[in-house]
Order: sequence, then structure tokens, then C-alpha cells
Amino acid sequence: MMTTKLPKPPAHLGRSGKRLWRKVVSTFDLDAVALELLATTAAALDRSEQAREHVTVEGLTVVDRFGQTRPHPLLAVERDSRAQFMAGLRALALDLEPVGAIGRPAGR
Repeated sequence: MMTTKLPKPPAHLGRSGKRLWRKVVSTFDLDAVALELLATTAAALDRSEQAREHVTVEGLTVVDRFGQTRPHPLLAVERDSRAQFMAGLRALALDLEPVGAIGRPAGR
């Protein structure tokens, strides 16, 4: 019996990124280009979660140097990183719902 060694996640990935990496490489046979895209996608997931964690602690708004309340700057980082994550899933064709998914069926 021949076993194929799965590629290890890149060291720079965080917990969520590594979890995504392991799940995807254990499910799909990816070439080198797809592995690079997966690494970028997993890093975007990590970055989005890091930003969300900071905003959770610091609040949705900050007070600027003029005393004005402004949206927390990391909200944009979270939004943009989440968009990069979703774009990576689409590029890898991993954004599809599984067959028999629970939920409302698509319209006609």
C-alpha cells in the first residue's frame, strides 16, 4: 500500500489558516499553483480573523486626534481580507455548496 505524504501548511499560517490548509489538501489533489493560491487564501482568512479579534477587544469605533468618532481602521482590513479569502475559495472552486445542502433551493 502506497501512502502519499500531504504537503505541510506554510509556517506563517495561523491556526485557522493551517486548519483550512489541512482540510483542503486532504480532500483535493492540488498542483503547485493551487497550493500557492491556497496559502494566500489561508493567510487572508488568518488576517481577517486577527482584525476581527482586535475590533472585538477595541470596539467598532475609535476617537481620532480631533475627538471625532470614526470606524475602527481594522474594519477595512477585516472586510478586505474576507473578500480576498472568498475570492481565493472561488478561484480554487471551493465555494460551491455540497450536494444535498440544507437551505433554500436556488431560484429559477
